[in-house]
Amino acid sequence: MTILITGATGTVGRHLVQQLTEAGHEVRALTRDPATAELPAGVEVVAGDLTDPATLPLAFDGVTAVHLITFGGSDGAPLTTGAELVRLASRAGVRRVTVLGGWEESTVEPALRASDLGWTSLEPVEFMSGALEWVGSVREHGAVRLMAGWASAVVHEADIAAVARVALTEDGHAGMTYPITGPQALTPAERARLLGTAAGRHIGFEQLTEEQERERLRAYGYPEEYVEFGIQLATQPPEQAAVVHPTVERVTGRAARTFAQWAQEHADAFRGA
Repeated sequence: MTILITGATGTVGRHLVQQLTEAGHEVRALTRDPATAELPAGVEVVAGDLTDPATLPLAFDGVTAVHLITFGGSDGAPLTTGAELVRLASRAGVRRVTVLGGWEESTVEPALRASDLGWTSLEPVEFMSGALEWVGSVREHGAVRLMAGWASAVVHEADIAAVARVALTEDGHAGMTYPITGPQALTPAERARLLGTAAGRHIGFEQLTEEQERERLRAYGYPEEYVEFGIQLATQPPEQAAVVHPTVERVTGRAARTFAQWAQEHADAFRGA
């Protein structure tokens, strides 16, 4: 069976391609630029753009399972081509689909609900890799600087991929919605301490005022709409943010990776900051 991975060069996609390849599955990786994909040997890398279904028929040809992301393009906007993507999957005879959801539904989820495809919704709360956005702050201030101080059950990207891998290769997951978290809820201050331990240096935490948070978000070049969303998120955390779910262990049979493990894997980024 050939498994198509969309978003193959992304944070979760790379882990998923690696895990499936190591397990001996035939993997087809979709990317807008195959020349820069840098994926493992043996992976079939094909060009295509989820925002342009006309580029995709060959990518779907002959696949039996598909991992879908719900955004496309460099701006991360929700896909508007969900109906076309689902039609391509149905015509190809796809039997299993996983969908990596975002904050809000795109056109992909309603199209799947209206189809006869067996699909699994993956719903991680917050990626551990979001901490990489703190590198600049650590470099300049020796601290993580944020307005939000609430705890989040952040999840390792490899664990999201591991749940997807099982759902794409084993029966019994169609129709399931999987909330995916790490094994504990940690505040930014707690994560900063763990990063400092891994990097062998002190990394503090400074809680910003609302205006300082606006300045921080604007410095990334985010539009005002996103800045306001960030302020809302900092002051009104999602109810599910700190809830730990046993999904990773229940689906994969292995305990979820800790943030301390993630910090060790990325210590060099903070050691040199």
